[in-house]
Amino acid sequence: MSVESTVRAVTTLRLTEMKQRGEKIAMLTSYDYSMAKIVDATGIDVILVGDSAANVMAGYETTLPITLDEMIYHARSVVRATKRALVVVDLPFGTYQGNSKVALDSAVRIMKETEADAIKMEGGEEILESVQRILTAGIPIMGHLGLTPQSIHKFGTYNVRAKEEVEAAKLVRDAHLLEEAGCFACVLEKIPAALATRVSQELRIPTIGIGAGAGCDGQVLVIHDMLGINKGFSPRFLRRYADLDTVITGAVSQYIDDVKSLDFPNEKEQY
Repeated sequence: MSVESTVRAVTTLRLTEMKQRGEKIAMLTSYDYSMAKIVDATGIDVILVGDSAANVMAGYETTLPITLDEMIYHARSVVRATKRALVVVDLPFGTYQGNSKVALDSAVRIMKETEADAIKMEGGEEILESVQRILTAGIPIMGHLGLTPQSIHKFGTYNVRAKEEVEAAKLVRDAHLLEEAGCFACVLEKIPAALATRVSQELRIPTIGIGAGAGCDGQVLVIHDMLGINKGFSPRFLRRYADLDTVITGAVSQYIDDVKSLDFPNEKEQY
């Protein structure tokens, strides 16, 4: 019996219920129909259509170049494949910072054109006006604090954030501001585990960690990283669950050999 037929669909409310009963939340990225269909069938709780598509799908060095139209394309593909998981879509760089009306227009486009369940936004107090405006339209928001890749040129590094007392205090304050505004969850990326645990304990909404330790209410990884498709990225927090780079390379190499040696196609593989 499939996961789809035995388990009810995940909602923002259900994530809060999971936190309340101490059940950890599992979240992975997906960017296309085929991968999302496989991931959803496993029983994953949340699928993130991340702006990391800029890196793993388009080959950019940062997440900044990906456009709203491109995010909508990826999200549409994922939503068509998903029956159970909550689908969250990143608002890309430049579609919400500094202008709350533009932010609302961007969020509305994603919700109307993709039929996703929620959006995700990076930042705290500095984007609060945009967060509040989007929430008034009834659009669920997942926050994102700590290392915020869309601000890479501001920070100049992908190193661990909030190690110093002042930045840690701001992160705690921002987390409470996002919760009070009405966000349903918050990603905590690459911050000290003790700080992430503290934030997770203080908030009523669930936290999703990436490089933030086991004290968060859930975890997220980029699927290309955890499956070993992207082997050029090896941070401490990444656990590789497969080595698909080697598997795919072997399969393609064997196919080339079979074609050139006239082994493929054989008599059973033709009409």
